[in-house]
Amino acid sequence: MSGSAKTSAQPRQLKNPGEDELSPFGNTVPKGGFMLPFPLFLCRTQAEMAHTCRGTINLSTAHIETEDSCNIVLSNGGRTYHLKANSEVERQRWVTALELAKAKAIRMRNNQSDDSGDEEPASQSDKGELHGTLKTLSSKLEDLSTCNDLIAKHGAALQRSLSELENLKLPAESGEKIKAVNERATLFRITSNAMINACRDFLDLAETHSRKWQRVLQYEREQRIRLEETIEQLAKQHNSLERACRGAPGLSAGGASITNTAKGEASDEDEETEYFDAMEDAPAFITVTADPNYNESTCKDLLQKKRRRTRIPDKPNYSLNLWSIMKNCIGKELSKIPMPVNFNEPLSMLQRLTEDLEYHELLDKAVKCESSTEQMCFVAAFSVSSYSTTVHRTAKPFNPLLGETYELDRLDEFGFRSLCEQVSHHPPAAAHHVYSKRGWTLWQEITIASKFRGKYLSIMPLGTIHLEFHSSGNHYVWRKVTSTVHNIIVGKLWIDQSGEIEIVNHKSKDKCQLKFTPYSYFSRDVPRKVTGVVTDADGKAHYVMSGTWDEKMECSKIVQSSHGSTSSEGKQKTVYQTLSPKVLWKKYPLP
Repeated sequence: MSGSAKTSAQPRQLKNPGEDELSPFGNTVPKGGFMLPFPLFLCRTQAEMAHTCRGTINLSTAHIETEDSCNIVLSNGGRTYHLKANSEVERQRWVTALELAKAKAIRMRNNQSDDSGDEEPASQSDKGELHGTLKTLSSKLEDLSTCNDLIAKHGAALQRSLSELENLKLPAESGEKIKAVNERATLFRITSNAMINACRDFLDLAETHSRKWQRVLQYEREQRIRLEETIEQLAKQHNSLERACRGAPGLSAGGASITNTAKGEASDEDEETEYFDAMEDAPAFITVTADPNYNESTCKDLLQKKRRRTRIPDKPNYSLNLWSIMKNCIGKELSKIPMPVNFNEPLSMLQRLTEDLEYHELLDKAVKCESSTEQMCFVAAFSVSSYSTTVHRTAKPFNPLLGETYELDRLDEFGFRSLCEQVSHHPPAAAHHVYSKRGWTLWQEITIASKFRGKYLSIMPLGTIHLEFHSSGNHYVWRKVTSTVHNIIVGKLWIDQSGEIEIVNHKSKDKCQLKFTPYSYFSRDVPRKVTGVVTDADGKAHYVMSGTWDEKMECSKIVQSSHGSTSSEGKQKTVYQTLSPKVLWKKYPLP
């Protein structure tokens, strides 16, 4: 109907008609009554209107009437609600309850208007007066405390005098003692009067200013609610603009214009407003008028000429007192340690995870291998290559937001598309999926467990990496090793990788056992050394892997194997006779 928000619905029967239930406006539903199937909010006073949701009407000024034997019409200003009961008896019970609640609301409104006085917002003079009142109340409290001490002192003295009076035996001394008692009783009475007067002054002041304090508090609450609503509206507008910007194509051709038309929000007091269960965000419509000379070939050229950045920004060079940050964090996980922002590098963890694909051409070469053991060598080299970017990267990447994604589309240049998503916040976890049109698919789920040990920080990646080749169906699975950041407190930060990686081909049962040797000051080995052996399903060794995780990896085909001398630990060494090594992977020079 015009000029009203019309609502008509069948009421819901009570589960137990013999019991009273609370109605939406705070009263009990009569026995055998019904509950409304939609949220109808009725407020008794104007003050309650500021704390309720949209669609609320003021009960004290509401108009209640009946259309027929079962219908009730409840209206206030521009809003009208049509309620329907199952019977005339139920309708009459609801009308009675509504009328009683309305009468109570009118009484409450009148009481508030009588007590409200001046309803002007608290000005600067009111605040100054309030501050002066508080100082006066403080001095009165001090007077009360002083009087309390005096009463206790004189009361004790009076008690002692009375005790002495009871113990008197000589009549001559009785007059003097009784005189002393009278003097002390007089002092006690004077002090008690002062105490009573001070209490009376304190109560008068508190009663006089309590109403003004209530008005000031109510005004502050209304200001807070108004500010929250304003912030919410700004957030919605910002969200709409963001969606509009993301939806607009990046065209720079002459004559292109973008028009953003958004549906405005209707006022709460709009008489044409209709209320629904949920309100969706206002849609954004974008119209693009292109140059007539702009054809499909020009569009294709623009898409092919993607501009990519060649370097990331430098991080700010601020001095850090890491000891003051870390001394209380020993033994905690990395996700629980608050880090200064310049301790991070300007990349997210999702971008760092995508860097595993820097040497994706190793997998392109592995697709062409006819032997599964030879293919395993390229997969092993690829698993080691992902650590090459960490040797000079000691800063921590930023932790992504929950649901944040990072997409890298290089189908045209390199034949693969990568997508990462943050799927858990605590503990932080990411899911990564890569598809290559050159014959392979890689996916992994990564979460991190970390411990701070004072001098170093250990980072243990949890999760499994899967790699599948389309033509052969070979499915490789492996996990990452532990990364350790040294010299957290004193000295130059440096990073090391240690542990073992076991790569398994689930189709052919081939395996590759890679060992990352931890750095040792006393070792004669090459720093960052990685060694491994590729074996088939029967345990026969076919290739030996060797190199470093920051420079290169080589493989050597085994011609013959024999058992050598026994080591100091009692294990028998195996001696492999191999052909000349073949370089599988070599690190690119740094930009």
